[in-house]
Amino acid sequence: MPIVRDPRDFDPRSGNMLEHLIFNHRPWIILLCMLTTVVLGFQAAKLTVNASFEKMIPQSHPYIRNYLDNRKDLSGMGNTVRVVVENTRGDIFDPAYLATLARINDELFLLPGTERAWIKSLWTPVVRWTSITEEGFQGGPVMPENHDGSPQSIEQLRINIDRAGIVGSLVANDLKSSMIIVPLMEQTAEGKPLDYGAYARSLEQVRTKYESPDIKIHIVGFAKLAGDLIEGLTQVMLFFGIAAAIAVAIIMLHTRCWRSTLLLVGSALLGVLWLLGLMHLLGFVLDPYSILMPFLIFSIGLSHGAQKINGIMQDIGRGTHRYVAARYTFRRLFLVGLTALLTNMAGFAVLTTIDIPAIRELALITSLGVGILIFTKLMLVPVMLSYVGVNPEAAKRSLREEQDMQRGKGIGAVWHRLERLTERRWASGALLGAGAIGLSAFMLSLKLQVGDLDPGAPELRPEARYNRDNAFITANYGLSSDQFAVMVKTPAGACDTYATLLESDRLGWALRQTPGVQDVVSLPELVRRYTAGGFEGSPKWLTLPRNQILINQAAPSVRLGNLELSSQGCEVTPVIAYLSDHKADTLKRVLGTAEQFAAGHDTKDIRFLPAAGSAGIEAVTNIVVSKASTTMPAVLYGAVALLCFITFRSWRAVLVALVPLVLTSFLCEALMVLLGIGVKVATLPVIALGVGIGIDYALYLLSVQLAHQRAGVPLRLAYRRAIQFTGRVVALVGLTLGAGVVTWAWSPIKFQRDMGILLTVMFLVNMTCALVLIPALSHYFLVSDRERHSL
Repeated sequence: MPIVRDPRDFDPRSGNMLEHLIFNHRPWIILLCMLTTVVLGFQAAKLTVNASFEKMIPQSHPYIRNYLDNRKDLSGMGNTVRVVVENTRGDIFDPAYLATLARINDELFLLPGTERAWIKSLWTPVVRWTSITEEGFQGGPVMPENHDGSPQSIEQLRINIDRAGIVGSLVANDLKSSMIIVPLMEQTAEGKPLDYGAYARSLEQVRTKYESPDIKIHIVGFAKLAGDLIEGLTQVMLFFGIAAAIAVAIIMLHTRCWRSTLLLVGSALLGVLWLLGLMHLLGFVLDPYSILMPFLIFSIGLSHGAQKINGIMQDIGRGTHRYVAARYTFRRLFLVGLTALLTNMAGFAVLTTIDIPAIRELALITSLGVGILIFTKLMLVPVMLSYVGVNPEAAKRSLREEQDMQRGKGIGAVWHRLERLTERRWASGALLGAGAIGLSAFMLSLKLQVGDLDPGAPELRPEARYNRDNAFITANYGLSSDQFAVMVKTPAGACDTYATLLESDRLGWALRQTPGVQDVVSLPELVRRYTAGGFEGSPKWLTLPRNQILINQAAPSVRLGNLELSSQGCEVTPVIAYLSDHKADTLKRVLGTAEQFAAGHDTKDIRFLPAAGSAGIEAVTNIVVSKASTTMPAVLYGAVALLCFITFRSWRAVLVALVPLVLTSFLCEALMVLLGIGVKVATLPVIALGVGIGIDYALYLLSVQLAHQRAGVPLRLAYRRAIQFTGRVVALVGLTLGAGVVTWAWSPIKFQRDMGILLTVMFLVNMTCALVLIPALSHYFLVSDRERHSL
C-alpha cells in the first residue's frame, strides 16, 4: 500500500463500508467503549464465585434422571459432607470427646444448606440399635436418652454401638473417631442457591473452633472441595497476574514501545472486564472449574492485538502516518482476524453439545468473550492506535529488524532456515519427523483414561489437607465415602415383598463379587438378620423367608431403624455398594455389573435403576465425558474446517491449516497420559482451547502467504513475507504465553499446575507446528507441479 505521510492526502472514503463506519466516527467509538467499560465494570464488581453440584453432572442422562426423579426418597445419596472427629489421646468413649462431638453436631445441623432431617451421627436419633431379648425386639437411639457422661452411660453407649453394627461406618475401626454425615440441599430454606464458598468457610470455622491437641477434625465432600478451590482463587489470580506481567515484559522487549505495549495489554484486560460484567448481567457466576476462562480470553486478545500493533509499526516505520497505518492494518487483517475469532467461537460452541451444564456454561461464556474481542481487538485497538500511534524510534527499529531479517542477520537466520522448509528435501524431512512424532503421540494417547486416576481429589495436590483427610477416612473406616447406589423401583408399598427382597439380595450378591466393592448394604440384608432374631438368633433363619407374614414382622422394624434404606411410601429402596475408591476403572466395573443385572432382572413391577450416590453419579458423568471426548474433536475440527474453507476457498489450504492442530491435540493427550491426568469435566475443554489458540496462528500465516501466492509470488518468497508481517508475531505470542503459564507449575493447586503445563505445551507446540509444518505442507499442497519441481 502507498506511503501516506499526511492524513490530508488520504482519501477517507477509501476502504469498505465497515472501515468508513469505524474510522470516520472514532470519537463515538471511544465514547461508547468508555461508557460500556463503566457499566460492565460496575457489574463485574458484583460477580460472585460459587459452584454447583448439579451443574457438574449430566442432568438429561437417563441414569441421572433416575436419581433426580427419586432424590427426595434417597437420603444422603448425592451431595454430602463427611466430618470425622478424632480423639488423638484416647477413644470415643471419653466424656469430654462426646461433649465436643455434640457441640460440633449441633453447629453443623444449624448451618444454612444442611438437610437437617437426614444428618447422621452418634448424637442423632436416626442412628439406632436393635437387639433380641426373651421378650422380643428392643431398640432405640444409639446415644442413650439419659446420657450424662457417667461411666454407666458410657458403657451403655459402648453396648449400643456394638448392637447397631456401625463400627466401620459411623465409628472408626479403632474406635478413636466417629463420623457426622451431613447431606446438603442445592438451595437454602430461603430458596437461594447454596453458597459453597460460604459453607466451606463455615466448616473451617467449626474446625478452627473445636480443634485442639486432643481433637482433630477431618472433612471431605464436594462442598469442601469446591470451597478449597474457591479459597485458592486468590493464589490462582496471583499466578494469572505473574503471567500477565511476563507477557508485558516480553512484548515490551520486542516493541520497545510503552504506549503500544500498555494499549495491547490494557485492551486484552478490557475484554476480560467486559466479559465478567456480562456474566453478572446474564446471571452467571464464576466457578472454580471455569477460572481459566478469563486467561483464555486474555491470551486470544493478546494474540490478535499483537498482530495489529506489528502491522501498524511496520507502516509507521516506512513513513506512513499513524491514522493511515491504522486503516491499512484494519484492511489487511480485519477479515482474517474476524475469521479466526469466529472459528474460536465455533470451536467453543461445539462444547455446548456436551450434556453437562458446567461445560455448556463455560462454552457459552467463552464464546461470548471471543465475540467481545471482535470489538475490542479488531476495532478498538486500530482506532486507539490511530490516535496514539507507536514510538517513532521503535517503529524505525522494527523496520531495521525486518531488513536485517531479509538479509539473514540476527533472528533473521532462524527465519531463513525456516524458509528452507518450502524445499522438497527439507519439507519431506519435516513431514516425516512430524509423522513419526504424531504416530507415537497417537499411540500413547490411546492410553488416556476418563475420570479420576488417583484417590482423593485430583484437583488438589496429594499433600493438600483435603486429600490427607480423605486418606485418613479411607484408612480408618470400613465403609468409604464412595457410594454407588442402585434404586429398586416398585409399586407403592411393594418394596418389602418377597420377590422384591429376593431380587435386591441377588443384586447385592452380584455387586459384592465385583472387584473394588468393599461391602453392600440393602434392605434384604437387614431383614434376614431381623428374621433370625425373631427365632432366638438361630442361624437356620438367617435367610429371606418365603412367608410374607414373617417378612412383614421384620421389615417394618428394619425400615423404621434405617430410614435411608426405603422411601416413606415403600416404593424405592436403594442397594448401596461402598467402593474402595472412585477411580475410573472401578466405577466402570461396578456400573457394568448394575447394568448387566438390570438387563436380566427388570420386570414390569420391579425395576433396577442406576445410579445414585457420589460414585454412581461420577460413573455416569464419566460415560458422558468419554463419549464427548470422541465425538467432540470430530465436530470441532469439522466446524473449524468449514470456516477455514470459507476463508481460504481451498480444501488444500484447509488441510495445511488443520494438520498442525491435529498433531498438537495428539501431543496434548499423550502428555496427559504421562502426567496421569484423566479426561473429566474440568479437563475436557482443554482440547477446544488448543484448537482455538492454534487456528489463530495458522490463519494469520496462511492468509498472508496465500494472498502473495495468488498474486503470482513464489512459495518461498510468499512464506518469507508472511513471516515478516505475521509469522514473527506468531512466534512472539507463542513464547510470551508459554513463558507466562509455565509459572503455574508452582501453583499449590494441582488443577492449575496441570493446566499450566498443558497450556505451555499447547502454546509452544501450536506455534512450532504452524511455523514448521505450514511451509512443508504448502510445498506439497499449495504450489503448482512446475514450481514444486523447481524447489
